[in-house]
Amino acid sequence: MKIVYFTHSLLSCWNHGNAHFLRGVLRELQARGHNVLACEQQGNWSLANLLADHGQAGLAPFREHYPELSSASYATIPEALALAEGADLVIAHEWNPPELIAALGERRKAASDHLLLFHDTHHRAVSAPEEMQAFDLEAYDGVLAFGAALARIYRDRGWGARAFVWHEAADLRHFQPPGQEGEREGLIWIGNWGDGERSEELERFLLEPAEAAGLPLDIYGVRYPEPALAMLRRHGARYHGWAANARTPDLFARHLATVHVPRRYYTQLLPGIPTIRVFEALACGIPLVSAPWDDEEGLFRPGIDYLVAADGAQMTRHLRMLAHEPGARAELVRHGLEAVRSRHGCGHRAEELLAIARTLSPRLAERSAA
Repeated sequence: MKIVYFTHSLLSCWNHGNAHFLRGVLRELQARGHNVLACEQQGNWSLANLLADHGQAGLAPFREHYPELSSASYATIPEALALAEGADLVIAHEWNPPELIAALGERRKAASDHLLLFHDTHHRAVSAPEEMQAFDLEAYDGVLAFGAALARIYRDRGWGARAFVWHEAADLRHFQPPGQEGEREGLIWIGNWGDGERSEELERFLLEPAEAAGLPLDIYGVRYPEPALAMLRRHGARYHGWAANARTPDLFARHLATVHVPRRYYTQLLPGIPTIRVFEALACGIPLVSAPWDDEEGLFRPGIDYLVAADGAQMTRHLRMLAHEPGARAELVRHGLEAVRSRHGCGHRAEELLAIARTLSPRLAERSAA
């Protein structure tokens, strides 16, 4: 099959988590013999910020670790539509202009030779519904939602069985434990500050427990305003700025453990949806401790694949234990790796996508098996 994916950016992961998953799943589809193409708008926000902060050097990790992937850019809607010519399957991510989403729908109305899917990996359906209502999805064949809670919202809006759960996953070709163990020290947290929707939780479940446990804490991410940086300094955390996602396995390999602090939308309005950092951390073989999060879909085994802290005091106890009990760390790593490798790799998601395509279009069954 020829598969064309319209993304915000494949090249840049600066405040753009979908790039992590997209790189892995496109590589898996390509390895299965499919012709894949990622398309992104010239001058997109993520890439512009990456280049402003780091120049062309910021693209080097992507190019080094994903040499088989490339991205086509477009400046106008007609240029974008031309890139989709000859495609069997077209997917449009929700972080695209409404004009593009509508134009792809009009193209689908005029031709029945391809499938058109909308991919939603964000909380805007509940946090900014008016923005999502700007998308004209009438001609789309289906929706790919990155969790059951989000899929239910689309089903309630009339999509029924055409709203599919398609979780993110770890790129197991890249996210792996170190080939040879080296010295590990302290904690690491990789994440962006965002818009304040978990600032209280970050202090309560990350900064305060790390300080109380006496563990050094390294933080990587972007969009940290001065009040956030001041908070980090008060608790003795070391802030390093942006880190290319391709560097994540090396960063995890230097630390004893990491922490998951879900954004409020994923604990209150869209429960059960983990960030891609959970998949990547477990795939890299680093023990993970999570702030309260209801894994209502049973993706993992709380207390076995990762630990859960009900409050800051319990988080501190978990972190102290992990710092002093290598056997406990090893057990978490073993079970976490088992869970990800058996169910949550990008190879699994590539197969799920092909199965969805066959469900919606039996005509593609033979091609998707190529």
